[in-house]
Amino acid sequence: MLKLISRRRHHKQPPITFIISRQLTKSHFEDDPPFSPIPKKPQNQQPHKQDSPNNKPQNNYPLKSNLPFDFRYSYSETNLSVDPIGYRETPKFSPFGPGRLDRKWTGTAAPLQEVVDVMKVEEERRKIVGEPLDEEEVLELVERYRHSDCSRQINLGKGGVTHNMIDDIHNHWKKAEAVRIKCLGVPTLDMDNVCFHLEDKSGGKIIYRQINILLLYRGRHYNPKDRPVIPLMLWKPYPPIYPKLIKNVADGLTFEETKEMRNRGLNSPPAMKLTRNGVYVNVVEKVREAFESKEVLRIDCTHVGMSDCKRIAVKLRDLVPCVPILYKDEQIIIWRGNKNLVDVVK
Repeated sequence: MLKLISRRRHHKQPPITFIISRQLTKSHFEDDPPFSPIPKKPQNQQPHKQDSPNNKPQNNYPLKSNLPFDFRYSYSETNLSVDPIGYRETPKFSPFGPGRLDRKWTGTAAPLQEVVDVMKVEEERRKIVGEPLDEEEVLELVERYRHSDCSRQINLGKGGVTHNMIDDIHNHWKKAEAVRIKCLGVPTLDMDNVCFHLEDKSGGKIIYRQINILLLYRGRHYNPKDRPVIPLMLWKPYPPIYPKLIKNVADGLTFEETKEMRNRGLNSPPAMKLTRNGVYVNVVEKVREAFESKEVLRIDCTHVGMSDCKRIAVKLRDLVPCVPILYKDEQIIIWRGNKNLVDVVK
């Protein structure tokens, strides 16, 4: 017994540092990220099936639209009475894309291929619009959509009533009875023309008009599922080349008289000053009133841009009417012509 007790007493215990080191190195291999096991894939996972050739989406081109008018980039800013003298790009490049439309692009329009029964189209539109709205219904729609923070708004710029805008109007009509249209720039010179093309191309009815703000109503019996097919233009086509607006010698004047009229207009104070993308609703009336006392007027179009200056001059020539005789440094010089416009205004 004494020998066993002595043996137990003389047995050496391991040091404390050795025990701690063994505990630190004894961590499981799963706790070490570099040596963590690779996750196994679930056994029930099915392999991804590749789309067979029969499941590919079918192209429904060319699109066939039943809209009863010729397709153009801009409907309100195109003068059909003036024929272009050239094109900046070949007419074979259609802005609708190759093979996407059943109509042929002529360089300025995609004309309708079939004869349209106008009476039938008007009758269908009357059925969709339904009975005229009461005053209370109009006031309710106006109060809902006339404010500037309205989410159902379309901005109409210098392009006027464009082709793709018709599609935007029908998209808004899916969830709203009316759409607010804010007009700015050159088209505001002739708001009657803008209203006509909006109603004619969309089939809706304008129920509110305040300066440059319009509300276009879709109709009582409008069904978004029966909306017309409107093929979109993929890019803006290059405008064709038209004859020069300003001649070297104005009609009814000699060269010296034309030169004298231009100098007189440049040296005269401006009749009005126009801003870029402004509202030009009252410009035509002001020009007519100014022509009662003056023969030549200068319109200051600084910062408006030469392209807009030319558009404004063309509009004034047809609406006032008058004769543009000079563009220079964003200034428009117009002559009232030989006719007495006071009688025309009266």
